[in-house]
Amino acid sequence: MGDGKRVISLADNHALLWDLQESSTKATVSSTATLEGKGQLKFTSGKWSPHHNCSQLATANDTSIRGWDLRTMSQIYCVENAHGQLVRDLDFNPNRQYYLASCGDDCKVKFWDVRNVQEPVKTLEEHSHWVWSVRYNHSHDQLVLTASSDSRLILSNMVSISSEPFGHMVDDEELSEGEDNPQEEKVKEPLKDSVVSTYEEHEDSVYAAEWSSADPWLFASLSYDGRLVINRVPRALKYRILL
Repeated sequence: MGDGKRVISLADNHALLWDLQESSTKATVSSTATLEGKGQLKFTSGKWSPHHNCSQLATANDTSIRGWDLRTMSQIYCVENAHGQLVRDLDFNPNRQYYLASCGDDCKVKFWDVRNVQEPVKTLEEHSHWVWSVRYNHSHDQLVLTASSDSRLILSNMVSISSEPFGHMVDDEELSEGEDNPQEEKVKEPLKDSVVSTYEEHEDSVYAAEWSSADPWLFASLSYDGRLVINRVPRALKYRILL
C-alpha cells in the first residue's frame, strides 16, 4: 500500500503486515496483530485506509469493526455490535479521512465517523437480504454502490455525509429575478440523500461491486451465476454533480 512494498493479510484471528523485498519474489512478516477474546474470533474482512499516511487498517469480525494502527499493530477504535449480524464488507471514504462504510447480514449499510463510534452517522435499509459489498466512488464520494443477495445492485447519492458541497451560488446571469434585492443570497436547491438507481439485471446474489479506476462514472457488478454487468451513472446526475 502507498509505496507498493507492503501487504496486509488476514488469517483467522491474526492480521499480518508483510514487507516485500525489491525483487517482489519474497515477503517477510514485519509485524502482527492478534484479535483476542472469548470464543472463536476470526477476521472476516479488512480494508486498508488511504489516509493517515496509510498507517491504519479496519477489520471486521462477527458483528464488530476494529481499527488498527499499523505502526504499533495496536487497536485504536472498536465499534461493538456495528451490525445486528455478520459484517460482510468495509470501505473508507476516499475524501473524508474519518468516514467508514460497512454492510452486513442484517441487510443494512452503515456509515461511521470513527472519532465517535457510538452511533452511525447514517444508515441505509434498501436491501432485503445480506449486503455483500459497499464501495465509495473514488472521485465523488457521495456516490455509493451496494450489492446484495437480493439480486440487486443499488446506487445511492449520499450528499449529506460527502465531501461535496450541498449547493453552490447561482451564477450572476441567473440572478435576473433577484436584481431588486442584491443582498439576498440565492443558492441552488441542494441534492438530498436518495437512491439513484436500482439495477436488477442479475438473477442471483450480487457478491461484488467495483468502480472503474479509469472512469469515475463507470462501475461493474458480479453475481453468483457468473454474470458481469457494467453500468454508468445516469447522465442527469452526472451533470448535476459536475455543474
